Amino acid sequence: MSKLIPGNHKHLTPYDRQFIEQSLNEGRSFREISRYLCKDPSTISREVWKHRTVNSWNRGCFNNPYNFCIHRYRCKKTNACSKLIICDTLCRSCHKCNSVCPRFERECCPRIEKAPFVCNGCDKPRNRCPIHSKYDYNASSAHRHYTECLSSSREGVNLTDGQWRSIDRVVRPLIEQGQSPYMIIANHPELGRTSIYYCDPMRSNQKAGIENVHTMLRMILPKGTSFEWFTQ
Repeated sequence: MSKLIPGNHKHLTPYDRQFIEQSLNEGRSFREISRYLCKDPSTISREVWKHRTVNSWNRGCFNNPYNFCIHRYRCKKTNACSKLIICDTLCRSCHKCNSVCPRFERECCPRIEKAPFVCNGCDKPRNRCPIHSKYDYNASSAHRHYTECLSSSREGVNLTDGQWRSIDRVVRPLIEQGQSPYMIIANHPELGRTSIYYCDPMRSNQKAGIENVHTMLRMILPKGTSFEWFTQ
């Protein structure tokens, strides 16, 4: 299905995310949203799940933020932790209640556990909702998080200067001896494949010898050579 939808492989724009937020507030399903944006429903589902934010300012109508039990409103149990000195305080107001009570049953919301994964479009007022963790989808926040992840993923390999120097001390003499990258990885598995072939953009000097590796490969396999006959 995804191959038949035009524009399916394009990134979501801020306008697309605004439409997703508006549609969720109106109670539309992922399939209806995907039909309008010409996307696969799984794309919309991953977008909402990945970029939903926790609503930390509205915790609900119960005054104990540590109690997630479904019985917390009417429970009269005391001394659930079996102290030597009997405690007369109701356990539902104690922060240890959920960890020691055998009758603990966590309260869950079907809108959070399943689609649409957020509280957008819920008919219940926020101040009367007993669910502790509420999630919202905000278009501006989702696009900002997407932009930050996109820019950080293009910064290069996440290695420190010390790690680069340690790799360089191992790789440089082996490359000068004429060993192939596959042989280096086989003899030194702690390096990893990506640390051999990749470096920061425009900073090939961080790993001496990487350009020589590329030159050697081009000498054996000129540009435009098909790799379909190679197994590794």
